[in-house]
Amino acid sequence: MKPIKESELILNNDGSIYHLHLRPEHIAETIILVGDPQRVAIVSSYFDKIEHKISNREFITHTGYLNNKHLTVIGTGIGTDNIDIVVNELDALVNIDLEKRIFKTEQKSLNLIRIGTSGSLQEFVPVDSFLISQTACGFDGLLNFYDGRDDISDIKIENAFKNHVNWNERLTSPYFVNAPGNLFNILKEKAIAGITISAPGFYGPQGRELRLKTAYRNLNDQIESFEFEGRKITNFEMECSAIYGLSSLLGHNAVTLCAIIANRVSKTISMDYKKTVVKLIEYTLEKITKSN
Repeated sequence: MKPIKESELILNNDGSIYHLHLRPEHIAETIILVGDPQRVAIVSSYFDKIEHKISNREFITHTGYLNNKHLTVIGTGIGTDNIDIVVNELDALVNIDLEKRIFKTEQKSLNLIRIGTSGSLQEFVPVDSFLISQTACGFDGLLNFYDGRDDISDIKIENAFKNHVNWNERLTSPYFVNAPGNLFNILKEKAIAGITISAPGFYGPQGRELRLKTAYRNLNDQIESFEFEGRKITNFEMECSAIYGLSSLLGHNAVTLCAIIANRVSKTISMDYKKTVVKLIEYTLEKITKSN
């Protein structure tokens, strides 16, 4: 096996992975991903003990223990481009020998749990509820750059969706990926299950207009009316599709849980979304530290 070239697997002088500045001993097998770097300290404040605190750019990592379970929480920043960095570098930490620059013989699966915020696209998903993503739809196009994209995607729902909305060829082709592994079943109890769209932006890609008008002004209405085998698209956010897609390709378990802070149909917004986020953090930590 030929070693991976320095230009492809970039390490810092201390042997840590380039963007995250982490070494293998800095992370647990169960990793909570939060978009807001300030949310890292909120999650780790529940830990009984913190071993490591490491930060570089927007990537902040705390690792420690809660109820004897080893946990890591990482602030990823916003967007699937950041998730591309985070998931690939986390995988490298556990599945590549960084000194020899070769793949390890035994591959390890991580548990990746995103805790985020989201806007609902259906009236039956109210503000301040919890949404768990059974399936992710990527408007971002990230997975289209990876071999095996079709192997882990749900092509039937993808084709049905593109036909329903008359998908414009100028836009990157959307992909649909189910939550890989059993984390969905562990965490679904108090959440509404849905199909989540990850958009490559907050404004135009999610149908918001300020000074700029959107090119496809009825797209959100078409999304709201889409139904596949009794399931509807429930919400917009900006990271889930990349987490599910990359985790599926790399053999990791993943799930996304979001606090619904706005409803785009009823035009309502949470009066104190931070309380809902804290409740979601507490619920998630309780479930993952008490499950086998």
